[in-house]
Amino acid sequence: MSQPNESGTELPSNRISCRLDALVAAVGRLSSWLWLAVLAVVLANVFSRFVLSAGSIALEELSWHLFGIAMMLTLGFAVVRDDHVRVDVLREKFSLRTRAIIELAGIALLALPVILLMIEVLIPYAYKAFVYGERSQAPSGLPYRFIFKSALPLGLMLVAIALFSRGLRCMTLLFAFPRASTDAPAPRRGGALLPDMEK
Repeated sequence: MSQPNESGTELPSNRISCRLDALVAAVGRLSSWLWLAVLAVVLANVFSRFVLSAGSIALEELSWHLFGIAMMLTLGFAVVRDDHVRVDVLREKFSLRTRAIIELAGIALLALPVILLMIEVLIPYAYKAFVYGERSQAPSGLPYRFIFKSALPLGLMLVAIALFSRGLRCMTLLFAFPRASTDAPAPRRGGALLPDMEK
């Protein structure tokens, strides 16, 4: 197995970050199948509306809910893969160490505190929908609105885990703690962990 890349373009991995990234990636890959369900529901709704001239509010709402759930549950996977949108045009000119310092500061001081506050607000929001049996305001709309609302804090929890893992990888580069894992899978694009094919 190859050693973690500490001097190139990738952040080194450690045992904790590998496990956390694997968890978030597994949920992301599993949740990505929801996009097929979204496609099927949208096509069924289009067929019903334009061919049968019988639109369905329930199908329309289901497509929105599935889209939202799929989006929330795959956000953390985008962080693990480092595929999320970046707006800092200067980032590519910085050294890996400088990027790690900026990223660690951003995660610790901005991203994680905001996400944790959002989770704190959204858990009671979803629980209230469950307790009161909230449903769509449309007469033929969907019941069990708490399922969709529960995906919001759950998705943000996955993002928080992915960001925490990313922060640990920055710490491994900057402070050699947690210690870099010598048997960690090779990273890709700064985040995704892939099996190392080297012997």
